[in-house]
Amino acid sequence: MAACTPPLAFITGASSGIGQALAWQCYQQGWSLALVARRGDAMAQWAAAQGLDAGRFAIYEADVGVVDSIVAAARLCMERQGLPDLVVANAGVSWGVDTSLREDLDAMQQVLAVNTLGVAATFHAFIAPMVARGSGHLTGIASVAGLRGLPGHGAYCASKAAAIAYCESLRGELRGSGVQVTTLLPGYVDTPLTRGNRYAMPFLLTPTEFAQRAWRVLESGRSYAIIPWQMAWVGRCMKILPNSWFDRLLVGRKRKHRHLDKN
Repeated sequence: MAACTPPLAFITGASSGIGQALAWQCYQQGWSLALVARRGDAMAQWAAAQGLDAGRFAIYEADVGVVDSIVAAARLCMERQGLPDLVVANAGVSWGVDTSLREDLDAMQQVLAVNTLGVAATFHAFIAPMVARGSGHLTGIASVAGLRGLPGHGAYCASKAAAIAYCESLRGELRGSGVQVTTLLPGYVDTPLTRGNRYAMPFLLTPTEFAQRAWRVLESGRSYAIIPWQMAWVGRCMKILPNSWFDRLLVGRKRKHRHLDKN
């Protein structure tokens, strides 16, 4: 009897942080991997260091902020490895902006291109084939920062709020198709995106801890989750706080570094 083909996960931002941890979590569960990021060398080095079976992964260099780049990677994946069972739109950037400065509008445009349009572009090529097959799982990595706006985080918060709303819209569109849509909202995770933050990061998780908890959510079939659970309570409180109370909480809070700041 022929061996069963392992399920396939297509994961963006797989060169570091959450994406890399989710890839390892999938691999340990017996899945094959389509690793996607701009830095192919970093993914290759990680795969070699982990001792990944060459028959269970492939690397695709792509920039999710460039629609044609990520769409081409998705199509190439389907040609080489087949239609994935799970697609994780994880790649993201986090830059502080000051919209009184003209150059920061360009930074904001790039954040939105990666964090919001990049999610839709990552899913795009897989939607019709998954619907035709009657199964599939699309997962968008958003952020608790998408629940309320934070000083200096205008671009990041807006991009993640838009990603949350987009995934919710897509979930409604695909209802009854057999294709699941899940939105994950990490709190603080120790990654290159957060290490330069100038403020306290409560309930900080390692990427591995986040990936293990995210895997449990995906297995459960839930459509939305804030991770960790402590941050879920913080998120709920943030949503219902009156603006005047919320604004008082932010007094004295340090802003996110601007994308051009050196210090």
